[in-house]
Amino acid sequence: MNTSPVRAENLAKHFGRTKALDGCSFSLPEGSVTGLVGPNGAGKSTLLSLIAGLAKPTTGEITVHGTAVRGRMHPDVSLLTQKRPLYDQFTVRELMRAGAAMNDRWSAGRADEVLDLLAGVDKDAKVRTLSAGARTQVAIALTLGRLPKVLLLDEPLSDLDPLARDETLRIVMTDVAERGTTVLLSSHLLTDLGDVCDHLLLLDEGRVQVAGEIEEVLDDHQVVVGPAGLDLETDGVVVDSSHTSRQTTALVRGSGAPEGFQTERPDLEALVMGYLRASRTRRYARQ
Repeated sequence: MNTSPVRAENLAKHFGRTKALDGCSFSLPEGSVTGLVGPNGAGKSTLLSLIAGLAKPTTGEITVHGTAVRGRMHPDVSLLTQKRPLYDQFTVRELMRAGAAMNDRWSAGRADEVLDLLAGVDKDAKVRTLSAGARTQVAIALTLGRLPKVLLLDEPLSDLDPLARDETLRIVMTDVAERGTTVLLSSHLLTDLGDVCDHLLLLDEGRVQVAGEIEEVLDDHQVVVGPAGLDLETDGVVVDSSHTSRQTTALVRGSGAPEGFQTERPDLEALVMGYLRASRTRRYARQ
């Protein structure tokens, strides 16, 4: 029986000759908070749209709680996109009423809880008059008001100051704790990801490079440091390496520490940055 709330099998999405996603397979554990990371153009936003049902895959399949997603908004999924599409001519209060009218499953209390964060959002203000941070707060209120079983967040914290980011993450984590919501959160803010995420999904060039529980992923990698000129021979896979006149530093996946090198377990930021640097190096090599 498929118990994973989100499962992708050989998922691909092509735009003409461009392969935004190509052969992605993964599953998200129920009640998990998964950080979705990767360089710009890796396919993160495309993946979120496919899971939500806003786009159809070219090949492969996505299921949400065992039901195939077929190119329409899945009732168990909420998606907060980077563009924060809202009706500018509505007041915040009118927008919440519209959310209630358009969704069979709706919690005004949950939406109001988000709107009342920090100093709160003026519910009688027109959406077009709101600051970028307040617009994000309203968009998150609409997203959580749907009472989703799967919550997709595309750069949800980029417009928020540090205090608002903290409060927003707290209310998302409340959904996880109280309702068992499964969250997939795309963000470049690695510190925030490390604070709330227990799983990692790393994309590059439309493919899954790393997927799994963060602690297990970190255990499967090592940062090695040794003298310059010493051969970097290992049974593992060298993800990324850098060299100075005195030393060589590398991120290695798998076991087998090179002789003469010191090793340590990476933290989440070091791991993700290693993969991002490797991606940039490959792109430059093709130019």
